[in-house]
Formats: sequence, C-alpha cells, structure tokens
Amino acid sequence: MNCLYYLAPTLVTTRQVSDDLHAAGINDFFLHVVTRDESGLKQEHIHSSNYLETRDLIRDGLLGAAYGAAAGVVGAGLLKFFEPFGPDVPSVVYAVLVVVVTMFGAWVGGLTGIASENRKLLKFHDDIEAGKYLILIYARKRQGEAVKAMMRAKHPEAELVAVDRHFINPFRAAEPETQNSAG
Repeated sequence: MNCLYYLAPTLVTTRQVSDDLHAAGINDFFLHVVTRDESGLKQEHIHSSNYLETRDLIRDGLLGAAYGAAAGVVGAGLLKFFEPFGPDVPSVVYAVLVVVVTMFGAWVGGLTGIASENRKLLKFHDDIEAGKYLILIYARKRQGEAVKAMMRAKHPEAELVAVDRHFINPFRAAEPETQNSAG
C-alpha cells in the first residue's frame, strides 16, 4: 500500500479533493489531512490525521527499546561478570533485567516521540505552518494510479509532493515525486 502526499493550498480545495476521493471509493480510513486548522477540518467533516501520523511515537519508541535492550544486555553482562550479589543468582534475573531496561527504553523513547514531529512530515512543516493542507491518501498500487490520474485531471492545484511505499515503516523516508511522474 502506498501513501500519496498531496499539498493543497486551501480548505475549499481539500474539501473538494475529499469529496472526489470518496466518490472514487476511498473512505475516510484511508484519507487523512495534516494541518494547523483542525477546527476547519472538523467543520467541513474532513478526516484529520492521528498521533501515529503526526508524532514520532513509533520510531522513537523502537529506537528507545533498542537502546534499552543494548543497555540491559551490557548491564546484565556486568552483573554476571562482577557478581555483586554472589554466584548463585538465577539466569532469569538477568533476563528480567534486560526486559525491564528494554521496556524502560521504549517508554522513554515513546515520550520523546510524542514530543517530536514525525520525521516524514518535517519537510512539509513550513507549508503546513503557512496554512496549507497535507493530504495523505493510502491506496493500493492500481488504485494509486487512478487517484493520481483523478488528481491531475480535477485538482491540478493540489501538488503531489511525495510517495511513501509504507507510511507505517517509521524508518523509511517518503520519496519526492513530481505531478508529472508516471509512478
């Protein structure tokens, strides 16, 4: 499934795009809009983005878990080597230490991610702050080509700015794409 990123200049254009996408068979679950004007979206009954799309919760949580796991393994190794509690400590204690430190790292990473803008959206930050609307359309490959054709024909003012093969992969960057690209 691809995520198509379109940048629309106004709320009116975003409303028209949303209506045309609904007519083309794209439901609200696969259509999200990122903007400063959340109240405008609500007033127009346009599906807004969610925290997983706008915040870096998943990416930073996974990184925190990885750092926590590494720290837990090092800590368990040091405890095993120096044996401050004696040589009779069961191995399960070391495993629990690794798990607890991993979960702590995921928690800290998640908190950091909630406070951070999603890295995939950073390149559109200035446009969003300037009042534009970033429309995220999730579509299968064949459906994506039909959406691109419809958007070129009906909404040339909405610019195709990127395509992401998997939005949910927090480590993959969205690839820039032009409006004239064959895709």
